[in-house]
Amino acid sequence: MILVRDIFHLKFGKAKDARTLLKDAQDLNKKYGFDKSRALTDLVTGHSYTLVLESEWGSLADWENAMKQGLGAEDWQKWYQKFIPLVENAGREILNIVE
Repeated sequence: MILVRDIFHLKFGKAKDARTLLKDAQDLNKKYGFDKSRALTDLVTGHSYTLVLESEWGSLADWENAMKQGLGAEDWQKWYQKFIPLVENAGREILNIVE
């Protein structure tokens, strides 16, 4: 099992807008196989306006297939174009889950 963490540092004051867009994306997440996912925001430590999207996958290949299918979809691209202006920078961590 792997855990993928997409870490977004949002522009100042854009956290509320990002959370609204995440609600809009719930159906897209299910449609493209991101059903074992969750969103986290910073509380009071570290980099302010941080949004972390975590998802669990059976294998790296499973995640890659879902990404190919979702990223190429017109409805996902339309949503993502609304999300891009809210982000200052981003990164990704891919970790093994130790069971």
